[in-house]
Amino acid sequence: MREDLDLAFENAFQKISNLRTKLPPDIMLKFYAYYKQATLGNHSLGNTGSDVRNAFKFNAWIQLNGMSQEEAKKEYIKLASTIN
Repeated sequence: MREDLDLAFENAFQKISNLRTKLPPDIMLKFYAYYKQATLGNHSLGNTGSDVRNAFKFNAWIQLNGMSQEEAKKEYIKLASTIN
């Protein structure tokens, strides 16, 4: 089952990575946060960067603290399935 989830996550990641259309920033932030949580787990508070873009990315990820990596993969896959 774990391999199925990992494969589905990788397929969803490839789908989103290869999109030719630009997604709204709020959706991209969700993908970023789910991806980071799925691959790295909880963010350890550290340098958030000095620009606004990195601050938004950091904030999106930090909001997922406590979510398991498996759940983050499932959420990423679910969100990717809504994108044509």
